[in-house]
Amino acid sequence: MRDKNYALRYAYIYTAFVAAILLAPLLFYTLHMRSMYEIKNEVELKKKAHLIIKLMQEHGVQKEYFEYPRFATFTSGLYDLRQKKLFSLIDEAIVDFKEGCHIEGESAYYVMELPLGKYFGAKYLVVANKLSYYEVYEKSMLILLSIVVLVFFLSIFFLNRFASPFQEVNKRLDHFIKDSIHEINTPLSIINLNIDLFTRKQGSNKYMQRIKASAKVLSNIYNDMDYLIKYERLDFEKERIDMNHFLHERVEYFTEVASMKAITLVCDIEDGIFLEMNPKQFGRLVDNNLSNAIKYSYEQGTIEVSLHLLEDGRCMLSFKDSGIGIEDVDKIFSRYYRENRQTGGFGIGLNIVSSIIKKANIEIKVDSAPKKGAIFTYIFPKENISTAI
Repeated sequence: MRDKNYALRYAYIYTAFVAAILLAPLLFYTLHMRSMYEIKNEVELKKKAHLIIKLMQEHGVQKEYFEYPRFATFTSGLYDLRQKKLFSLIDEAIVDFKEGCHIEGESAYYVMELPLGKYFGAKYLVVANKLSYYEVYEKSMLILLSIVVLVFFLSIFFLNRFASPFQEVNKRLDHFIKDSIHEINTPLSIINLNIDLFTRKQGSNKYMQRIKASAKVLSNIYNDMDYLIKYERLDFEKERIDMNHFLHERVEYFTEVASMKAITLVCDIEDGIFLEMNPKQFGRLVDNNLSNAIKYSYEQGTIEVSLHLLEDGRCMLSFKDSGIGIEDVDKIFSRYYRENRQTGGFGIGLNIVSSIIKKANIEIKVDSAPKKGAIFTYIFPKENISTAI
């Protein structure tokens, strides 16, 4: 297990989950801050309006000419009873002259009614400015970003801390499996070698066939475990594989295993098709499909292995059995999942196949129903397929 990737992946998930939860309260907070900003702006508009009134009142006592006040971020104007301009620095047309604060798009303006005949014949004083919610949105985003960053790093920290005991267990388990695989390889090789030597000298008999078939089943499990340990550390180089020869060789290898249940292996394999793929990975795909087909087929059943070149240049490989079928197709590629525990196995074969076909961009289709067998179909991309010249 890649512990760093595990912690990082779930840190992203938890962070996204927390961010999603925070969206609703953050939205209410943003709307509240917008309202507060609008209220604060209204207060500023009122202050400017009262300042203009004060300056106009002082003009009537002290000065002959009135210099209308101007502000950096505020504009204002005087309007008569018919809502016509007497003097105005406001470019936009005023839509509503009802006393109070009004917001039109990005503009806000405050209307104050004046006593007639007192301020240059004006009935309305209007003070306006532009609204900008940039600071409100900036604060909201900073809050969200700060929380997300904090949650992300806390998630990584705590996930790593919580995972530490499991990491240690996994390391010990990996070492145990590696040592076990190494120890199994030697006696397994000796068993196979002695079976072959005995068969050559004494001839074949049903007991030896059973031993050899069982040894092949064990070899397939060993190959799966060996691949599972090494596949993350090794680069599997591609080679040009003669699919006809390769498939017939693997079918012949499993013939003795199939004979234990009187199962017939039938091949319909088109000649002259070559595949660019790592032989060990392709071998895992083929062996696990044959092994599973034999394991889950009824006695005296038939297993069909088909290989054909499609019209679009792709290649189709299928394994059809007449066995117990599959109840939940979506789960069979999960590691350690077994629908029928009575048949044995570790539930890793199809998980290995799944990892291989994903990396190689191989399509898969599984057709199955309980007690009606299963068909595993693999479509290989045309860029990896060539034909004999």
